[in-house]
Formats: sequence, structure tokens, C-alpha cells
Amino acid sequence: MLQKNAAGSRSYWELIWVLAKTDFKMRYHGSFLGYIWAVLKPLLIFLILNFVFSKVIGRGAGIEHYSLQLITGIILWNFFAEGTMSGLTSLFNKANIITKVYFPRWIIVVSSTLNNLLVFCMSLVILVGFFIFYQVCPSPGEIAVALLYIIAIYILVISFSFMAAPLYLKFRDLSLIWEVLLQALFFAAPIIYPLYMIPEQYHKMILANPMGMLIHYSKMVLIEHRFPSFGNHLILAGVLIVTFIISLLYFNKVRKRIAEDI
Repeated sequence: MLQKNAAGSRSYWELIWVLAKTDFKMRYHGSFLGYIWAVLKPLLIFLILNFVFSKVIGRGAGIEHYSLQLITGIILWNFFAEGTMSGLTSLFNKANIITKVYFPRWIIVVSSTLNNLLVFCMSLVILVGFFIFYQVCPSPGEIAVALLYIIAIYILVISFSFMAAPLYLKFRDLSLIWEVLLQALFFAAPIIYPLYMIPEQYHKMILANPMGMLIHYSKMVLIEHRFPSFGNHLILAGVLIVTFIISLLYFNKVRKRIAEDI
């Protein structure tokens, strides 16, 4: 029995990997630059925002390692934004498979978000290059903590996807609504500005957004070489655990109706 369960689990993860690789290849299929877009897109966004806020508006002037802070925030945010958008539409995009072949529906959601994780890993090449250029060298402990923050972002992505993907089958407007919300959340997170530039009375509101908290903490650890308090990490862990459990319970509740809603 244990061998049968182990074989089944292994086949599930093999299917996830095949679907993720297929999505990754199809993502840039037909484009002239191909996989280079995984690196080029966040770099172009950085160049535009860095020029506007450093040269035109001048808000980046006087901020230590502003460019490094900006690219760190952009890459982490793109991981979250693109991951949630892919997760949101994952079941709908694989409708032809779901209606013909039975397998656990969570595989579709996980493979879709894993595809974006592969893109994120490629974009990390840019981030490493920036840290080398600006001669900022995080310690092994700081890198380890930053990796935990990346895992935390992925937990947010997968939790959102488990809740939103079944809803999208009924309410197609969700993708448009989420696009607008992502724009609002982008400017509400400390990406194009450090947290200390915002009046202190708004700090709690900004950090109430888990992505705002994770981006701020990532900058603290990797660039400023400071660690958030244990209490802050405890709050973050609690939010992630509760959110993930709720998303799993909801997805398990509606999974039997997914084929019917397509």
C-alpha cells in the first residue's frame, strides 16, 4: 500500500513537472528573443522606473543603493504578480485537459505557479549581477533568510491561486479586477521607495500587505544587513499558515465541481 501511494505521488509530481516545462516553453514560443524575455522584462521595467524616479522626479537621489533596492523590489513583485495571474487562470486555461482526463485538480494550479517560479529563477541572474556591480555582498545567513522570503512569496502565490482559480471559472471579471488591484498594490508596497520615506503612521498599513512586508524585509536583509525582529517573523508566519490552510480547505471543498463549472 505504501509503495502504491509512493508511486502515485511520484507520478503526480512528474506530471506537474511536465506541465510546468510545457507552459514555460509555450510562454515564449514564437517570440524573437525567446527565453531572454524572462530576464529582459524586469530589467526594462527597472530602467524605466529608475530613470523616472532618479533623474526626472529625483526621489531616488540620496537613497543609498536606490537602484539595487528598486531592482530587488521589481523582481520579487513580478514573481508575485505573474504567479497569481497564472494561478488565477490556470484551471480555465487547461479546460480541455480537465474535461477529458481525470487527475487531481490541484496539479494544474501547482504546475502553473511552478512555471512562474522557473521564470523567476532566471530573473535572479539580473539580481545577482546588480549585487556584484554595486559590491554589496550578503552573508550566507542573510541569503538563507532571503530564500525563506522567496518561499513565503510562493506560498502566497499558491494560496491565492487555490482560492481564485475555481472562482475564475464562474466570474471571468476576476482577472480584470485583479490586474487593477495588482497595480494599486504595486504602488502601495515599498518598491519604488524605501519605507522610511513614508510617514510613520502609514507603516502599519503598508506592512499589512504581506507582499509589502516581504519586499521590505528582503531589502533590509540583503542590502541593509539588518534582520527583522522575531515577533515580526512570527506574525508573517502566522499569516502565511492561516492563509494557506484556508485556501486548501476551500479548494478541497469546490474541487468536485471544477469540471462542471468549466
